[in-house]
Amino acid sequence: MSRVVSAATGKRYGVSRVCRVWQVARSTLYWLRHNEAKAYPKRRPGPVGPCSDAELVEHIKQVLQECPFHGEGYRKVWARLRIRAIRSSKRRVLRLMREQGLLAPQRLGNCHGPKTHDGTIITEAVDQMWGTDMTSTMTVKEGQARVFVAVDHCASECVGIHVAKHGTRFEALEPIRQGVRKSFGAYGQGVGCGLVLRHDHGSQYLSDDFQREVRFLGIESSPAFVREPEGNGCAERFIRTLKENLLWVRSFDTVEELRQALLEFKELYNAEWLIERHGNKTPAQVRSEQMRLKKSAA
Repeated sequence: MSRVVSAATGKRYGVSRVCRVWQVARSTLYWLRHNEAKAYPKRRPGPVGPCSDAELVEHIKQVLQECPFHGEGYRKVWARLRIRAIRSSKRRVLRLMREQGLLAPQRLGNCHGPKTHDGTIITEAVDQMWGTDMTSTMTVKEGQARVFVAVDHCASECVGIHVAKHGTRFEALEPIRQGVRKSFGAYGQGVGCGLVLRHDHGSQYLSDDFQREVRFLGIESSPAFVREPEGNGCAERFIRTLKENLLWVRSFDTVEELRQALLEFKELYNAEWLIERHGNKTPAQVRSEQMRLKKSAA
């Protein structure tokens, strides 16, 4: 109707006038036109190529069936089609494989059960949950070294830090041992009861030796979800601070020199780093206040 020419003026009525008279919103008209356009089969604009979509799909299926490997993506399918003198674009091959469900299956993210925590990993008191993680750095004379840390989730305090040439399961235990001796005053069976240890799925942390010693101390192991580093965010954040203030700004000749620098940084961090959620107090101040309140309550 909008394209009909008025007998009086010799001009088309137009979309605006027709919608106003029929009391129909123009957005509704455009939405209907859009849906009608989507009803037509998808096709790349321009020349079709040496074969139709249906024929190209059959060629793709034949390539996938005859290929000796599993899980090849559309790029390799496109290359194998070119080897067979069947020329097409990568985007067309991708579109057809997606429409036919022929793309290689991929690991889906966030496909796990309910969270083991209520949306936060911050605890109300110190020594309720620690986080541990590892990072790597380079020394000038001895090459790569592994740095292990343990961080309290309440005060963001570094309770243990260690560096070693090789990142084994035994080296991963050292910051936990440091924290247990400092926070609980002893190292023995069951001294860490009530403490939860958050870690990732690294081979060091899932090894039998690591898990056995953690259980011996009375600590509960709490692995973070796969592909969700936020679950171990306290340790991850401390490692970022460590890199930005030490590992990325200084060079070290030996692992021993790096170890001494890490111990110095640990003391400086606990004494000077400000935690905003605690009113810009340092980790050492947060622990000191909580220990004082705990003693007064007892």
